[in-house]
Amino acid sequence: MWQGKGKTAIAGIGYSEITRKPGKPLGLLAVDACRAAIADAGLDPARIDGLATYPESPFAGAGNRDGEDVVSVNWIMNHLALAPDLRWYAQIETGMIASPIIEAVNALIAGACDYVMVWRALHRPRPRASGGVTGHGGPPRAAGDAQFLAPYGASSIVQTHALAWQRYMHRYGATRDALAALALNSRRNANLNPRAFFFKDPMSRDDYFNSRWIAEPLCLFDCDVPVDGCVALIVTTTERARDLSNPPAYIAGYGQNTARRRTLLYYTLDDYMACGTSLANKLWQSAGLGPRDMDAAQLYDGFNPSTLYWLEAAGFCAEGEGAAFVRDGRIALEGELPVNTFGGSLSEGRMHGMGHIAEAVRQVTDRAERRQIPDASAVCAIDGSPMLRGSGIIVTRDP
Repeated sequence: MWQGKGKTAIAGIGYSEITRKPGKPLGLLAVDACRAAIADAGLDPARIDGLATYPESPFAGAGNRDGEDVVSVNWIMNHLALAPDLRWYAQIETGMIASPIIEAVNALIAGACDYVMVWRALHRPRPRASGGVTGHGGPPRAAGDAQFLAPYGASSIVQTHALAWQRYMHRYGATRDALAALALNSRRNANLNPRAFFFKDPMSRDDYFNSRWIAEPLCLFDCDVPVDGCVALIVTTTERARDLSNPPAYIAGYGQNTARRRTLLYYTLDDYMACGTSLANKLWQSAGLGPRDMDAAQLYDGFNPSTLYWLEAAGFCAEGEGAAFVRDGRIALEGELPVNTFGGSLSEGRMHGMGHIAEAVRQVTDRAERRQIPDASAVCAIDGSPMLRGSGIIVTRDP
């Protein structure tokens, strides 16, 4: 078991507007979220002496302009009046959003700072008049790994996921009904989440099955919704958190996927399962808890099948049983294992796992509004599709 269990906590949550038509640049949306998180914790901005983020663009070639496409540590330092002499910062280039939270936790335990603000800002590149999206100008190119894929029409990450899901259906006899159950569950939960992009938009089973293909057998509603927005969190020590405005969500354990596996052009179903199992094992060992101890699971859903793979890789059900597990209300708010209780990336918006962590915090601190699971005491949040760069944390009601 991890020696830092219960020594740190998340004590503030801040959201900017989540929108597809922003009235301000991404940097200012990040400022909104950071200010909201500081206010939610009941802190003076001058007490924030640590910063951490994961500022990667949403996809390769999407642009890297600070304050417009990404929001770096440097941007926040220059645009927010925080502690006059910041003591610590970290800017993570891999691992997804739980990784900067993990860095913050270890910095706090080491005494490097007192209050850390962690944020993730996501931008939806705009279509260009000449076709394509911002950041994709110039003649077609296939550099690096793309030279082995793009000439054959394999140019989208969605296609990677479609291949793995096709293999899953063939191997286990699953059908699209499983993905429909996941998508509909997420949309019902988003309809209870006022921050969600699809808060006011219900989805029917017919809506799901009548949506257009993106990469068969994955349809439009199997993909996360690209948005502009930012989510921020305040992380501090347990002792300091107890004096703040909200009940703390104690960080019980964490995991990062560092398995030594070869670099792959395409991840197969077997790769997803192997990588997911590696991360989940570290997560459970760190916290001294297991899947049966979780009152809810916030599982990454950049593409719908990833949630299914996480259910199996993390041990919530046996391999090959995920398609049956998600049906008949088992993953609903009132079910055996509520999943993505805030709407997930599919219906709240693409925040690269930050929304998952924020919702885990809300659940164990009784702040999840109409989505609240009674007496939720432990919730996991796992981000990234089950690949090498995934990460996750567990938060608990008690230290």
